Amino acid sequence: MSAGLEVRGLNKAFGGLTVARDINLDLNPGDRKALIGPNGAGKSTFTNLITGILEPSSGSIRLDGRDIGRLSEAQRVKAGIAKTFQITNLFKSLTVRDNLRLPLLERRGLTGRPIRRADRDGGVEDEVESLLAQFRLSDLGDRTVQRLAYGQQRLVEMAMTLALKPRILILDEPAAGVPSSESPLIAEAIAGLPQDLAVLIIEHDMGLVFQVAQRIIVLVAGAILTEGRPEEIAADPRVRDLYLGAHHG
Repeated sequence: MSAGLEVRGLNKAFGGLTVARDINLDLNPGDRKALIGPNGAGKSTFTNLITGILEPSSGSIRLDGRDIGRLSEAQRVKAGIAKTFQITNLFKSLTVRDNLRLPLLERRGLTGRPIRRADRDGGVEDEVESLLAQFRLSDLGDRTVQRLAYGQQRLVEMAMTLALKPRILILDEPAAGVPSSESPLIAEAIAGLPQDLAVLIIEHDMGLVFQVAQRIIVLVAGAILTEGRPEEIAADPRVRDLYLGAHHG
C-alpha cells in the first residue's frame, strides 16, 4: 500500500469539452511539487477534482491506498486533504488568534462553543501559539486581520489550513496579490512546513516555484505535458515556448 495521494487516469469533461485528460500524479509524504501551466490549462479543475468540489468523469483518486473518489469535500478534509484559497478566506474583523482557533475547534469537533470560551481549552491555546510562532506571527496575534499586510494575511490563511493537520496540502497561488517585497515571507513559510507533509503548489510566480519546488508538473490543455526537476523544466524548450516564453518573452 502506498502512502500519500495517487491519481490515476483522471478525466473530466463538461459536455464535449475535456478539461482534464488522463492525469496521473503521485504526491508522497515530504514531496514539494508545483503545478504550473498557462491560463486555462486546467489547474483549478484539477485541484477541484482532488478536493471533491468536482466529480471526475473517470479515473481514480486514492489516499494511502484508499479510494476517496466518492467522499464529499468535507470528508476529504477530514481524511487529510486541505487547500488554501486564492482569495484569502479570513474573518477580517477577528484577530489572528481568533482566526486560528476556528479550524482547531473544527478539527476537535468543538465548533458549537463560543470562540471566546475556547481559550480556556489549554490544548487549543497551545496549538494557536505554536502556529503563530511557526509562521512568525506571534507579535500580531491580537491584531485584527484587516490591519495586516496582504502577505501576512496569506500566512494566517496558510496557518489556518495547517491547523486542520492535513497530510496533503494544496497551496492555491500563495503569492497571488502579494507585493514582491513580501514574497520572501511566503517562500520562508513554505520552507518551514512539516517535513512529512505532501505539498502541491499551484502558482504563476515562477521565482517562487523555482525556489520552493523539488519537482514541477506542467499542465497544458488539461493534460500533463511533462514533470521534472526545476532545472529540467527550465531547460525544456516546449515549456519555454509555451509558458515561460509567454511570461518572460
